[in-house]
Amino acid sequence: MHPRGSLFPLSHSLRGTLAAASALPGLVLMPLGCASPQAPAARDEALASASQARPKWGIVIHGGAGVMSRENLSAEKEARIRASLTEALQAGHAILARGGTSLDAVGAAVRILEDSPLFNAGKGAVFTHDGKNELDASIMDGRTLAAGSVAGLRHVKNPIELARRVMERSPHVMMVGEGAEAFAREQGLELVPPEYFRTEERWEQLQHALEKEKASQGLPPATHVSPRPEDGKFGTVGAVALDQAGNLAAGTSTGGMTNKRYGRVGDSPIIGAGTYANAHCAVSGTGHGEFFIRYTVARDICARVEYLKAPLREAADTVVRDVLVKAGGEGGVIALDAQGQVAMPFNSPGMYRGYMGEDGQPFVAIFQE
Repeated sequence: MHPRGSLFPLSHSLRGTLAAASALPGLVLMPLGCASPQAPAARDEALASASQARPKWGIVIHGGAGVMSRENLSAEKEARIRASLTEALQAGHAILARGGTSLDAVGAAVRILEDSPLFNAGKGAVFTHDGKNELDASIMDGRTLAAGSVAGLRHVKNPIELARRVMERSPHVMMVGEGAEAFAREQGLELVPPEYFRTEERWEQLQHALEKEKASQGLPPATHVSPRPEDGKFGTVGAVALDQAGNLAAGTSTGGMTNKRYGRVGDSPIIGAGTYANAHCAVSGTGHGEFFIRYTVARDICARVEYLKAPLREAADTVVRDVLVKAGGEGGVIALDAQGQVAMPFNSPGMYRGYMGEDGQPFVAIFQE
C-alpha cells in the first residue's frame, strides 16, 4: 500500500522529480549509467536517445466515485472489486506493452469493466424509473480529436465498442437510442436481451429509490422493502491511456443514475464533459453528471494543461476540488498527460481507481489511500 495521498510507485515519483529538475536553467541530467562527462550537444543527444529508448506509457482506470464507506463494503466484495480493476488494468497494459494503441488499450480495459456486474456500466447498469437499463459511452482519440459517442442503449452488450464504431465508421460523433442500435446491428456488434443487464443488487437499489421518492411525497412505504444504507455511488467506468508512440486516448461508459427519467443523459457520452483527449491530456470523469456537463470538466482540465501550462495534477485538483466543490458537484476524474504524469483526484468519500505504468506494477485503490 502506498502512503496516504500518494498514488504512484516511487519510480514514477522519481521520474517526475528528474523531469522537473531537468527544466532548471543550465542543468542537464545525465542518463542513468553514464559515467563520463560529455559536451553539451552530445549530452543533449544522449538524453534525447535515452528518452526515445524508454518512453513513458501507461493506463489509468476508474470504476465510479461517490458515497462509499469501509463499513458498508465487505472484505469479499472489496476483493472482487480490486480483482476486476486489476484485470482491466492488465488487459489495457498488455496492449500497450506490445506497442498497441492507446485507443485499443482504453477499449480493452473498459470492456472488462462493462462485463462485470460490480460496476454501473454494461452488465451492472442501474435501472431507470421504469425498470429499464439505458447505457451511454464515449471514446476520443487525442492524436486526431476524433470522437464517438452513444446514449440510451438497451441491447448493446459493450457500449464502448459501439462508440468507437461511431467514431471510425460513421461521419458522426454521437448516436442515440434506436438509431444507435440500428447502427450496432449494421456493424455486427453483439446485442443482448434486456435481461442480460439485470442484477438483483441494482434492482433493489431502484426499489429503495422508489420508496424514498414515495416517502418524500408523504406516501406509505412498501412492506417488502427492507432498510439498507444509502447507496450514493456514482457508478461510471472509464480509462485513459498513453501509448509508446506518445498518443493519448480516453473512454467512459455508464448505466446512468438509478431512478432516472425522461431519457436523461449524463456527462459520460458528452465529449468535453465526461470524456476528452488531445495531444496534451486525456480525462475520464465520474460523478454528478449535470455538474460535469455545466462545467465541461474534462475539457477544462485539458485546457488548463494546454493553455495555462499547468501541471496535470494541479489542473485536475483545481477543477475537481475547487471548481466542482464550489458549484456543489461531487465526483472525480482520472487524467494522464503526454509526459506520463497521472492524476486521480476526487471530492467524494471514495473512487474505484487504478494505474499501471511501464514497470508493469498495478496499483488499485478505493478510499483515500
